[in-house]
Amino acid sequence: MTTSTSANTISAAVVRNKGGPFIIEQLRLEEPLADEVLVRIVATGMCHTDMVVRDQVYPVPQPIVLGHEGAGVVEKIGASVVKVRPGDHVVLSFMSCGRCRMCAQGRPANCENFNAHNFSGARADGSGSLSDEHGPIHDHFFGQSSFSTFAVANERNVVKVPKEAPLELLGPLGCGIQTGAGAVMNALKVGHGSSFAAFGAGAVGMSAVMAARAVGATTIIAVDVVPARLALAKELGATHAVDARRGDAVAAVKEIAGGGVQFSLETTALPQVARQAINALGVRGTCGIVGAAPPGTEIKIDVTEFMQMSKTVYGIIEGDSVPDIFIPQLIDLFLQGRFPFDKLTKIYPFERINEAASDSEHGLTVKPIIRIGKI
Repeated sequence: MTTSTSANTISAAVVRNKGGPFIIEQLRLEEPLADEVLVRIVATGMCHTDMVVRDQVYPVPQPIVLGHEGAGVVEKIGASVVKVRPGDHVVLSFMSCGRCRMCAQGRPANCENFNAHNFSGARADGSGSLSDEHGPIHDHFFGQSSFSTFAVANERNVVKVPKEAPLELLGPLGCGIQTGAGAVMNALKVGHGSSFAAFGAGAVGMSAVMAARAVGATTIIAVDVVPARLALAKELGATHAVDARRGDAVAAVKEIAGGGVQFSLETTALPQVARQAINALGVRGTCGIVGAAPPGTEIKIDVTEFMQMSKTVYGIIEGDSVPDIFIPQLIDLFLQGRFPFDKLTKIYPFERINEAASDSEHGLTVKPIIRIGKI
């Protein structure tokens, strides 16, 4: 176990103003509280939401340490923690309060205090753990702020994972991959023999494609504008690929699915694509919306057609997942070769975090992972 002195001085990627960059700095990290866990970070996935917050599309306070797909080794636990112990391998996921009506019903992704616990730049009570010589640095992003060598998380958002799984790859299961796969498996409940279309073949859409294949959907359509991503989607389980630059994507999906798909998923946060995903549904079809759009973004639909075809639009957060249950299930599927999410990833050293962000934004890497420490 690392001594408290070394654990208290950490390296972290700080965003100090709108638009970045990520600046690796030396910060002070306070000891975990009674219900918290100190985690030595091995690797952290980079998610679109990190860039959305960096760019202040969501007004999270700065300066801040982002990162919300952490994976690492438990270093120290608070006095009341029972779920994990030092030496355990863990994935860090989103934070929830555990006390509201939705949490009590087993729906932590719909926590009524979600924003306070994940987007406030502090614990829900306003306190933080990070500081530099000038004062506090905002943290507890998604209850973790894991673009750092060490992170303090809560017992609630720490998920113990098997040591035989490759820890440096597992971080993205905490958000992006969980979101896509969970949308299919938990929220939409795509089943054997179903038809499904993913609009957007990024990390979330690709995860949805793999999940649809794993549950036995027989028509799986990937829609995107990048040929290389469409080719990868077919490798991962899509039965059809539609290049939205080459004609009417909705017409193409309807032709493939015999009038429209039973399920669709919108992952791009673009209103025009969301409308396509809804229009591509057949009778009594359901469209899941997971794209992180700017506040105030609206979707236009034909109300008469929507009503007469009895369509459903479903807003989905974090794949409607209970991370302690769902993340181990995804790991089992991965270890069995049935959910090869590693094909989406590229690993970057910590000092190249800004290159990883740029590659992600330009479509060069589907899911960057920032390697921060050793197992």
